[in-house]
Amino acid sequence: MFENLKPTKTDPILGLMAAFRNDPRKEKIDLGVGVYMDDSGHTPVMTAVKSAEARLFDEEHTKSYQSIPGDSLYNDCMMKLLLGDTHEILKTGRVSTLQAPGGSGALRVGAELILRAKTDATIWIGTPSWPNHVPLLGGAGLSIRQYPYYDTNLQEIRFDEMMETLKQVPRGDVVLLHGCCHNPTGADLDPTHWDEITELALSKGFIPFIDIAYQGLGKGLEADAYGLRTMASALPELIIASSCSKNFGLYRERTGSISFLSDSSHQAEIVLSQAKAVARQMYSMPPAHGALLVALILDNETLRIQWQNELEQVRCRIISMRSVLVDRIKNNSAGVNFDHIERQSGMFSFLGISAVQLERLRKDYGIYIVSSTRINLAGINSDNIDYLSESIKSVLS
Repeated sequence: MFENLKPTKTDPILGLMAAFRNDPRKEKIDLGVGVYMDDSGHTPVMTAVKSAEARLFDEEHTKSYQSIPGDSLYNDCMMKLLLGDTHEILKTGRVSTLQAPGGSGALRVGAELILRAKTDATIWIGTPSWPNHVPLLGGAGLSIRQYPYYDTNLQEIRFDEMMETLKQVPRGDVVLLHGCCHNPTGADLDPTHWDEITELALSKGFIPFIDIAYQGLGKGLEADAYGLRTMASALPELIIASSCSKNFGLYRERTGSISFLSDSSHQAEIVLSQAKAVARQMYSMPPAHGALLVALILDNETLRIQWQNELEQVRCRIISMRSVLVDRIKNNSAGVNFDHIERQSGMFSFLGISAVQLERLRKDYGIYIVSSTRINLAGINSDNIDYLSESIKSVLS
């Protein structure tokens, strides 16, 4: 049987990570990996998380399975984090949430449920998008179509073209949107954009599927949730996949959630039962540790304030690295303008240099960036900024 298998193509980001690890040079920089790093180049465990782990160590008395929907307190806390404590939709019984194994698990549960509801479903994905969106959602069986999102030459959102395409989306199709901190571009929809898309979804009858993996890393916890909260107030149906990897630093704990907004509380119960059946067939019960930590943090005022302060420090450091990088490379001999990086949000932006220049950065300077030129701003720190900026200016000349 196995002799019929053919090797798969190496994931470009994972391949880049491997090449970086194998590079013997001491002076090298990895701007491809999608994790937050502090100014020492380390991905830390948040103090609030360590405090919650200490409490959990004392209070947890079993390692038995969770239920299929996961920890109920975690699910309640996530709904309030995403939608706000006082959002009117929370009182209606129209929202159902499952704990999921990371944001990827949440996206896949959402895709499988869409197919149960509509076997010929199509999902529309912006170009560009997170590279795993298409294989993750398409691999579930959803048909994929695309809409224009970002102009790599002008370094801005192609909103008019995006809206013209979305006007052609048939009723009942699904449209994937990034909640904030767009990966890979860093170019986020503003509140006016969200308002217009909400009106269009209401009139055309398509269902938004919001992937929000970076809440709190862009404009702040509340501002980053503007789009999904606006849509939850106005639309009969909505799907939200969220992740705690970045804003809680729980990457390896695979902690996420998938929420479904239905037209009625009765319909929400049916959706929940079907989502549970999907989860049962995929992974049965979700991992507990990360969700229990998040629930402890969000349900405790002291821990929550501590976490919010730490998250704000993360957000401000990324903003600072954006400004520092732009300032250091703006006076380049080629006259290339990098101001878009300072205007954008979250961990990522496109550097926007040529493939030849990208290869020179890797080969000559040990600076690793994926082929799209997406850079992780959190990979920049006070120790490598001089080397990085001089290297970029060198390849531009």
